[in-house]
Amino acid sequence: MEKDYLYNSLHIPNNIKINNEIICGKEKTIIAGPCTFASYEEAYSIAKELKKLGIKFFRAGAYKGRTNPYSFQGLQDEGIEILLKIKKELDLCIVTELLTINQAKKYAKDIDIIQVGSRNMYNYELLKELGKTNKPILLKRGFTATYKEWLLASEYILKEGNYNVILCERGIRGFNSDETRNILDIQAIPYIKKNSKLPIIVDPSHASGKDYIVESMSKASLIAGADGLIIEVHTNPSQSLCDSEQTINIETLKDVLKFKERIDKYEN
Repeated sequence: MEKDYLYNSLHIPNNIKINNEIICGKEKTIIAGPCTFASYEEAYSIAKELKKLGIKFFRAGAYKGRTNPYSFQGLQDEGIEILLKIKKELDLCIVTELLTINQAKKYAKDIDIIQVGSRNMYNYELLKELGKTNKPILLKRGFTATYKEWLLASEYILKEGNYNVILCERGIRGFNSDETRNILDIQAIPYIKKNSKLPIIVDPSHASGKDYIVESMSKASLIAGADGLIIEVHTNPSQSLCDSEQTINIETLKDVLKFKERIDKYEN
């Protein structure tokens, strides 16, 4: 008899741990950093500023799956080596996307949280490979995916024995326009909370595509019950190699962190 499609997501451990850090525990988890980077110096300078604010999870793209094949694709293997160097020097947890099975086999053991981008939510062979690891997997929702399809994608990871799955709502495709990049589906938060035990975080940067929207959507997501946020941050957003329009500065991040602290106190 076929198991219910939520079988594994309803029978998972409560906490996801990295070293001494509990992801999506009693306090909201904040993951921050640039979309990508061009050099060690750039990535290090951003990571250092984020650490001063108490950020423990540094996100940055080494491999970039871009819609335009002529856009910057990341520093690739060199980028991974830079991130691992920063991890050691600043004692930060590294969050980055892997695009292929070969990349997963090569680097999964070293990366703290492996991101699966929205395009790869349907890459079931990659999901099964990541399910063979014990690393936390941040699974972004495809921009046209239903809740059921999203949860079924998570089952590919869970079914292999890796219960360290974090769902990420990053906006869904709406009407084509230049006003915003996507539409933040904030009702996904209570739906996932009710229908699975998987933690859910929100990516307000990709959802909005505009820096001036990120702060309000971050606050709304936390109020709605999100377990955390993943935000694109740069010390000089205009110099960001990609997604500069949706990248916030350090001062805006400080405001988000203050609000997060208020939510943490209220809920605990």
